[in-house]
Amino acid sequence: GCNVRQTSFWVVCFQLHVFSLQAQRYITQLKAQVNSLEAEVEDQRMQKQKALVDNEQLRDELEKLQKAKFEGDKNRGLYLEAEKKASTTEIRYAKLKEKHNELINTHAELLRKNADTAKQLTVTQQSQEEVARVKEELAFQMEQAKRESEMKLEDQMLQVEQMKRQLDSKAGELTQLQQSLSHSKQVGSDLNSQLDALQAEKETLRKLVNEKECELISTKGLIQEKELLLSQETEKRAKKVQEFQEKLVEKKTHEQHLQQKLLDDQFRILQGTIKEAESIIQDAVSKLDDPLHIRCTSSPDYLVSRTQAALESVNALEKGHKHYLTNMADATGLVAALAQFAHLMADAIVNGSATSHLAPTDHADKLTESCRDCGHHSLDYLNKLKDKQSLREADPADLRTTLQRLFQLGQELRPKSLDIREEELGDLVDKEMATTSAAVEDAVRRIENSMKFFYFFLYFQAIRQLVLTSTHLQKEIVEGGRGAATPQEFYAKNSCWTEGLISASKAVGWGATQLVESADKVVLHTGKYEELIVCSHEIAASTAQLVAASKVKAEKHSKNLGKLQECSRTVNEKAANVVASTKSGQEQVEEKGETWWARQAGNREVSLSAL
Repeated sequence: GCNVRQTSFWVVCFQLHVFSLQAQRYITQLKAQVNSLEAEVEDQRMQKQKALVDNEQLRDELEKLQKAKFEGDKNRGLYLEAEKKASTTEIRYAKLKEKHNELINTHAELLRKNADTAKQLTVTQQSQEEVARVKEELAFQMEQAKRESEMKLEDQMLQVEQMKRQLDSKAGELTQLQQSLSHSKQVGSDLNSQLDALQAEKETLRKLVNEKECELISTKGLIQEKELLLSQETEKRAKKVQEFQEKLVEKKTHEQHLQQKLLDDQFRILQGTIKEAESIIQDAVSKLDDPLHIRCTSSPDYLVSRTQAALESVNALEKGHKHYLTNMADATGLVAALAQFAHLMADAIVNGSATSHLAPTDHADKLTESCRDCGHHSLDYLNKLKDKQSLREADPADLRTTLQRLFQLGQELRPKSLDIREEELGDLVDKEMATTSAAVEDAVRRIENSMKFFYFFLYFQAIRQLVLTSTHLQKEIVEGGRGAATPQEFYAKNSCWTEGLISASKAVGWGATQLVESADKVVLHTGKYEELIVCSHEIAASTAQLVAASKVKAEKHSKNLGKLQECSRTVNEKAANVVASTKSGQEQVEEKGETWWARQAGNREVSLSAL
């Protein structure tokens, strides 16, 4: 609707511009007509002057005739005829003068009409001063022409009087007068012809003046019509402008209401997101005191990666906070950062607690306390973001400090052997996988030689198969290239993944060794059954980590990946058998006091012989 009104406004402006151009064209045409009339008046003035000269000649001849009158009666007739002709010439001169005066009056009337027309046109004409100047110049020129005509007429009258006196003084040369009579007749005939032509020209001028008057009347009517249309259009535009202003005020009020509603909606969305983030972090903090969470474990490497991600999310959250303070109509950046922060912080807290379950006592207490501090500082920061009064003062500095402390604890718990250069990662992977295979082989041999733990023997056989399959899959991944020229470059390029793989492999080898040592202690009655169960869980978790690390870089339809997943399921089944067998043996020893290990050894001998 606004575009249509703007278009009609410009159309009216264009019509006014065209009308102004037409008015200027009419003024130019009228000026040309005035100039033409002035030229015609000038021509008639010249003809009048010529007629006066001829009249003077006739008067001269008449004077000569009057002088010759006294010379003889025979010339009296000629004198009377010449006098008659002179009288006729004077009458014609008087008529010509009268016609000249009529032309002057007609010209003056045209000038007055032209002035009236110019006055009317100046209402819609921006060049009003130019028209007034032209009008003054025309009036001045007419006045000057009129004065010149009157002065010339007076001069001519004086000359006529002088000629009359000369006619009285000169009475001779009648013969010359007779010779000039024929010439005078010819001149009289010419004057008659000129008078007829002037009469016809006068009629033509009268018709032309009538036409111009009609054109002026038509132009005046057109101007009045345009003025009326312009006045009506101006009133309409004034009303439209007033309506537009009222609508603009209403629109601004509505926009302000919508803007405030947008700010309120954005803040409500922010509050809802913060409440959800608080719920996620509170749930993570509650895991610190949850007895069911004690069996969950995690590696220091994974804790470091989760803590690093949480620190990066704090930076993104701080950036989103600053952006929201700059533009509170857009909370999308802060909401997205809050969602990411809540999940990553909860992940860091949960993994910190899980890592503490395998860490030494001092580090475990520090990890738990740092996780609790991270949760409390996170909730304090979110609580400030939730309140409009404290929104601008919210600062994640304390939160970042506690996260950095948790990150440092994770770094301290990482195996020192991982603190190597990237170019040595490839060699370390091969070395660690070989060490793990050797540790598992040694555990299998020790279990097999001891002839005591049948289920443990099957368990280690499954672990050995998983390690071998994992080794084949790693070679397949490296041979795939992934853009690397050599295995060392591939491992260096994917350093984080390589470190996770090394950590998982080392954990599997260490767990196998610990399980064998724990079993020996149980046999020697220096260990506990719970240690066997814990070691079994740790090995299962380590193998799961190894499978997960291998799965990251493996092809989706890789056969070795399928074998590795099948081996992982077998390891879990064997681990469950070991745990169940251990619990069963513990219960029997406690209830009957039997030597469970002896029975296990006997069962194993029977099974091996059957194999």
